[in-house]
Amino acid sequence: MAYVIADPCIDIKDGACTLACPADCIYEGGRMFYIHPDECINCGLCLSICPVDAIHYDEELPEAARPFAAVNREFFGAEVSGLGDPGGWDKSVSVEADHPLVAARPKSRHQIA
Repeated sequence: MAYVIADPCIDIKDGACTLACPADCIYEGGRMFYIHPDECINCGLCLSICPVDAIHYDEELPEAARPFAAVNREFFGAEVSGLGDPGGWDKSVSVEADHPLVAARPKSRHQIA
């Protein structure tokens, strides 16, 4: 199982999670970060440092956030970002793409990134 980033990250993208992640499995999209489910080692460091409580263990997702398990997984597919299995994040593998569910959300006025 893996951790999942949900909607509180949209238009916030604080980035503290990427610095804390020892597996470098958190990747940057246009409006939010996404966790690669096959690279996540379930350490929970990202969860403990996220300032907007956007990260959840996949089996403990609140009901409203459950679609984000698929959003994080599908983000890496050819239909969304095409990243596949990049093997570790750094700025060079950041993309402007977002999952369609994220892209369809209205822009937040509380944007940090």
